[in-house]
Amino acid sequence: MRELAEQANAWPFVEARKVLKRVGGKTPDKGYVLFETGYGPSGLPHIGTFAEVLRTTMVRRAFERLSDIPTKLFAFSDDMDGMRKVPDNIPDGDKLQEFLHLPLSAVPDPFGTHDSFAAHNNARLCAFLDDYGFEYTFVSATECYKSGQFDAALLKMLAVYDAVQSIMLPTLGEERRKTYSPFLPVCAETGHVLQVPVVECDVEAGAIVYQREDGKQVETPVTGGHCKLQWKPDWAMRWFALSVDYEMSGKDLIDSVKQSSKITRAMGGRPPESYTYELFLDENGEKISKSRGNGLTMEEWLAYAPKDSLAYFMFGKPTAAKRLYFDVIPKNVDEYLSHLAKFEKDDDAARLKNAVWHVHNGEPPQETVPLSFNVLLNLASACNTEDKEVLWGFIARYAPEASPEANPILDELVGFAIRYYMDFVKPNKRYRAADDRERAALSALIAGLESLPEGAGAEEAQNQVYEVGKQFEFEPLRDWFRALYEILFGQEQGPRLGSFIALYGVGETIALINRALSGEDLSAA
Repeated sequence: MRELAEQANAWPFVEARKVLKRVGGKTPDKGYVLFETGYGPSGLPHIGTFAEVLRTTMVRRAFERLSDIPTKLFAFSDDMDGMRKVPDNIPDGDKLQEFLHLPLSAVPDPFGTHDSFAAHNNARLCAFLDDYGFEYTFVSATECYKSGQFDAALLKMLAVYDAVQSIMLPTLGEERRKTYSPFLPVCAETGHVLQVPVVECDVEAGAIVYQREDGKQVETPVTGGHCKLQWKPDWAMRWFALSVDYEMSGKDLIDSVKQSSKITRAMGGRPPESYTYELFLDENGEKISKSRGNGLTMEEWLAYAPKDSLAYFMFGKPTAAKRLYFDVIPKNVDEYLSHLAKFEKDDDAARLKNAVWHVHNGEPPQETVPLSFNVLLNLASACNTEDKEVLWGFIARYAPEASPEANPILDELVGFAIRYYMDFVKPNKRYRAADDRERAALSALIAGLESLPEGAGAEEAQNQVYEVGKQFEFEPLRDWFRALYEILFGQEQGPRLGSFIALYGVGETIALINRALSGEDLSAA
């Protein structure tokens, strides 16, 4: 398998080979290869944060197929950053206004469950990562700064202060240049993280002198948590201090990666291997933001679909921008199921390319799922039920060998389909009446279905639907299918009709068509 992994072109293997080349195929002095992900707990964790941990883990697991070198993953939280604004999506946000500019780890928790706002958000992130089964080490910036773990790197940053300034100042506007310093002192009186000019650096004493807004000059050590670094120098210092080998980042941080890499080199270190991914967008094409709370949360996706479908979504084309909102869930569930079914038929080389190999670290579940998520959604629609047993009654007739106990994935999908249907599909259904040609075609479809032999399957039913569409000269033929979806399901798109008819039942489908022809309100089914 290692030989195949060395040739595999799935993006995690491509990235893993970069890391292996970086370390020269040998264990680094620190004893392991370090993968890192960063999290800014200025808002509740969102799905983009999870995506970075998941994708980095995929690269890590690919690396472990290429080499026996030990690895670690640090989930790093920049929780000493000053709170610049109150996020939009937290309760009683006005009450936090008085805590602006304090480190996030010193801001009270608005949810009342943890010691600080950062601790609450960090816990939310860790709980989700734990639930997902990630192997990682959580690292807090506040602890690193205050414990002295970063002291040596901070002193090195002070020693190359002028070089850092020469890297950063050309990237800033004229006004910002006048006051910029990589060091942000933490005020001993207010606890605020200050953005103030540094007037003197004392490398020997390991201290800076900064000027407060009132004109007073204050000396403070750069170590022991008395200073925090600006974002780009902070990132560089972290790479240097921890000897990070690999870190991903979004397209919006391309310039930050460049500047931080230069600073790391100025400190005498080597920046990690990097990978730039595209950003997730909401349904309006706008960037997803933790503070705004737009787009999907991890919890929202998992309320309506299996967690493996979320991992599948994250695997696909990280360098392409993708919209992330509720409507993408059914499609990705079905694509995941399709890849899962294909995996069993793939040879070893093809399996390393298959998304589910990376979702499950080479060991996907072995379960045949006889129905797509979209078919289950439409079954829930036709039955208009919140009762899983009702849907299982139809499933058991269609696939007698299936049961909730023997098919846990399918059983989980049934529950998700009902919930998704009730919350998103049902409220947006818009049934319409058939026109004269459609009424005639529907009557012909009834006759065609009635002519099917007992026990006819999905293909026979699908062929009947096709034949009626051709007979009544729907051009293009998809107009016929769209008419069926709008008249029978109240929506513009739907399942493969043959599969639905086989599942729902020929007699039940005929009854559904008759109800539509009689003008009955199908939404009240």
